[in-house]
Amino acid sequence: MTILIAYDGSADAKAAIEFAGKHLAQESTVVITVWEPLLVQLKRHPIAGPALISDQGEEWKELAEQQAKEGAELAVKAGLNDVTARAVADRESIWNTIVDVADEIDASLIVTGSRGLAGVRSVLLGSVSNHVLHHAHRPTLIVPPTKNKD
Repeated sequence: MTILIAYDGSADAKAAIEFAGKHLAQESTVVITVWEPLLVQLKRHPIAGPALISDQGEEWKELAEQQAKEGAELAVKAGLNDVTARAVADRESIWNTIVDVADEIDASLIVTGSRGLAGVRSVLLGSVSNHVLHHAHRPTLIVPPTKNKD
């Protein structure tokens, strides 16, 4: 059995890893960071093409690999064992890539954070965690944002 944790470097993703470390059995874990190659971004945002072309796709891949390693290190610190980091190129949508990797590794559980957007913002921006929940055919744990302690 393998746990798949989606990690994007955000505070919510870090909270999801901490929760998994505290509450889940000691199973092998894969921490995944999904990155978008230049052609996928151009397809999704054609108006932004000139700005995107100036960036280097290989640099993005390296950043995604570093981010996945950071997430794996956090998972080990949180108490998870047998942790693997993976950076995967998105070919269609981030949520779909997470679901595909979960199917590929036959994950027993998908863990993801939630940005906690509500109302119009959640409709306009979409929700990776919401799409994973509704399209993965396996248990999915969405860890809500932590409350600010002001």
